Amino acid sequence: MRWLVGWSSTAAGAAGTGTAGAVGYDGETLQPVGSQLLWGDPDPLWAVGDWRPDEVRVVHADPEHRIAVLGICGATDEELRRGLFTARGGAVRHLTTWPGSYTAVVRAGRRITVCGDLAGARPVFHTPWAGGTAYATAALPLADLVEANLDFTHLAALLAAPDVPAALRDTTPYDGVRRIPPGHALVLRAGAREIAGYEPVASLAVAAPPADPDRAVDAVRDALVEAVRTRLAAPRHVPDLDPGPVPGMGPAERRAARGMPVPGIGADLSGGPASATLALLAAGLPGRPGTLLGHRTGAGERLLAVTFNDLAVPGREAELERAAALAAGPRLHHVVVTGGQETLPYADLDGPLTDEPGPCLVQAARHRARLAAGSADHFTGHGARQVLDAHPARLADLLVDRRRRHLVRPVAALARADGSVFVPARVYGAARRLARTPYRTGLEGLAERLLRRRFDEPQGAADASLAALSWAGPGPAARWLTGEALAEVSVLLQAEADRSGAGVQRPGDYRARAALARHAADLRVLEQAAEIRSQRLHAPFLDNQVVRACRDLPEALRVRPGARATVLRTVLQGAGVTDLPAGWGAPSHASAAAVARAGLRAAADPLMDLFATPLLADAGLVEARVVRAALRGGASGEPLPLDGLADLVSLELWLRRLLARRGTCWTGTPSRSRAVPSGIQPRRGALASGA
Repeated sequence: MRWLVGWSSTAAGAAGTGTAGAVGYDGETLQPVGSQLLWGDPDPLWAVGDWRPDEVRVVHADPEHRIAVLGICGATDEELRRGLFTARGGAVRHLTTWPGSYTAVVRAGRRITVCGDLAGARPVFHTPWAGGTAYATAALPLADLVEANLDFTHLAALLAAPDVPAALRDTTPYDGVRRIPPGHALVLRAGAREIAGYEPVASLAVAAPPADPDRAVDAVRDALVEAVRTRLAAPRHVPDLDPGPVPGMGPAERRAARGMPVPGIGADLSGGPASATLALLAAGLPGRPGTLLGHRTGAGERLLAVTFNDLAVPGREAELERAAALAAGPRLHHVVVTGGQETLPYADLDGPLTDEPGPCLVQAARHRARLAAGSADHFTGHGARQVLDAHPARLADLLVDRRRRHLVRPVAALARADGSVFVPARVYGAARRLARTPYRTGLEGLAERLLRRRFDEPQGAADASLAALSWAGPGPAARWLTGEALAEVSVLLQAEADRSGAGVQRPGDYRARAALARHAADLRVLEQAAEIRSQRLHAPFLDNQVVRACRDLPEALRVRPGARATVLRTVLQGAGVTDLPAGWGAPSHASAAAVARAGLRAAADPLMDLFATPLLADAGLVEARVVRAALRGGASGEPLPLDGLADLVSLELWLRRLLARRGTCWTGTPSRSRAVPSGIQPRRGALASGA
């Protein structure tokens, strides 16, 4: 893991003394473990973890004004200096418009500004501490600093309504540690904090002016190409040297066995349009995109394209054929990673502790097997679906803007997929109701559903779209929560509904942003859970400028069936890539449910042991016997929401790893100064026993 951490203190005269709240219990200097100091008191900032030299830049204008940029940023030092001068007056948005994925921190006297990103992949957290405010790009260091206990209400909301921002609010799994929303910045002045948004908010009073589809797609192409080019222009990194030969293993096999990526740049090549677009862009842009000469026989400067072939569950044969056809170009070196029973979900329940829980924890070993064959800098297509596709609730936005004729294509596609002539009327009616439903009413409706335990599993694409035509919906794991946990979340939603104002976004835009934030948070957990030493995962679709360009796509273009593949095909054509295999962009026929069910069957015994005495029951969130019955039902083929089982198992795994850890993120504190110092005390004895 890598993060930055610092604080803003109320003590103005502490510079150079190592104080400002920075003294441990026995007089030691308080600082993060394994850190490098970027600037000192009274408002210090550290970079923690295995940052590369080019990933940490600090530019000074004078002793009182400086900017730190951590991550991949395409701005030059002179551009950073100009940005610092502009930011001295309080402007923030321009700090987020450089290509790449990074976190910018500006210090102007005693004012500290920390910019979050638009997607939520690089979040910022804060907590009150020592009379001021501590901040970080990870929640666990702050939880260690203040010895935070678990926030059980947040954990309940994470299971009951993970896609509803009103349920999660700005909380984290750690009590007292808060997160700033995507598209916002944290502004600190001598310890006092303020959350400021830097993106303009669309008005609900008038419809947005119609955008030119061609110009919007060109903007997406330019942003995506610049995001890829920025990463290609960064210095190349060679992982730690191979310690030596192993009998019967070649260099590539030794590297994979020791968890070392291939030097250079590579990309996923799943056969889908998102990963293929990034691989073809990276291989086709001028320069030397691939591995370094001399570090892999026969690879040269070709881009390393990695395809995962699941041998345990068939269904992706067409995608694999398309990936092989795409990789036939002279600038691509294709590697196929095969996986059997050992790479199924739930196959490996051991792993590192991540900053926060996420449903991807049950699939970390599956992703790690693929990434171990990847490069030191590895492109992934994560986020493309969330930034390009149309959430079903966007159909209501079209009705709000009086653009009914644009509903014809998506509704007809749903009717063909469902095979029912009643689908158009049902979808139009649901979209019309959502367009006329206030945000407050939507939250109250979800609160009522949770309280009454009304959960309906959608059957087919049409039912799933109808279920998504709402302001908020319950999570897939909500049906297995206790009545007390559901009531707690219901009361929370009622309170948020009472506080909600009238200036809420359109329902489709609101749901799409929430889905993007959820995906970005899960990707962040995946990066930590499946981390390969010396490897960096790049998700250009989540860069600020790419997200902005995708948000400017007109709704009429976005809601068309196959819109994502059409946009990416146009992007590639604009970049000079025209020879795409037949069927490129076709939806996958592989069943994620079949893979999850096979994993449940294979890991039935370890999962039963995991939920023999679960910590989730100690927390009062579930009953152990109910979860065990659900796991058995999912493995035997009962029509259950398997995503909900993944949420439950992942959260249980995360809690166990958190409580099993030793030590702390800080020096100068006793061993007890860490998050959840007293463990989980059973909140309800009857539920803790699973009776």
